Amino acid sequence: MSANENTEILDAVLKAEKFLKQQKDLYGNLLYKQNIKKEEEQMSKKNSIEAWQTTSTLEELNSKICNCQKCSLGATRTKFVFGVGKPNADIMLIGEAPGADEDAKGEPFVGRAGQLLTKILEAVKINREDVFICNILKCRPPNNRAPLPEEMQTCEPYLKKQIEIIKPKIILCLGRVSAQAILQTKETLTNLREKVHHYENIPLMVTFHPAALLRNPNWKKPTWEDVQNFRKLYDSLSKKN
Repeated sequence: MSANENTEILDAVLKAEKFLKQQKDLYGNLLYKQNIKKEEEQMSKKNSIEAWQTTSTLEELNSKICNCQKCSLGATRTKFVFGVGKPNADIMLIGEAPGADEDAKGEPFVGRAGQLLTKILEAVKINREDVFICNILKCRPPNNRAPLPEEMQTCEPYLKKQIEIIKPKIILCLGRVSAQAILQTKETLTNLREKVHHYENIPLMVTFHPAALLRNPNWKKPTWEDVQNFRKLYDSLSKKN
């Protein structure tokens, strides 16, 4: 290294020292404290996320997220509705959000829509006890209003973790909202039905929400066709494995 290069480096160091001294004279240790505080907050946030993201069982995941207060629904819910069913189920059913009955009991699909869902599954020889059922949202929106985009965005990572743990062979989305959220699309229910989609390489089909059938019985026939096709696809996947 030449003498000129040494001189340039020394000048740069002296200028840096002078600048830092000026900043300390002006602000004291405030800047350093702010940086330390920011790093501590980031580390705390990281540790908080890892608390549930690193779980390996549904029971452990539920224990980590059941007291969630990340959105306003945490303050208005009666019970957190995690989901129920077989921990390693081949079939996963995903709805929209808990209703009044689900909010009171802490389980998904226990009201009239849930009873109808049980009958639909039985019609294609699927036992409810052999599947896992949950919703996009884990808390009931007030007055059963539609989930807000920010609520779904906040809650969806929990659902993705459930899918990761369960590793289902096939997924059935119940209703437009559920399908649009998981598939990240704005397609209509009409366009989403009667097709095989994929989420993380898992085959996924879409049908009407059971609550919609209670409001419009004319949709029972297309729903019956949907679940028959769903059953056929599941059987074909089971044979391959």
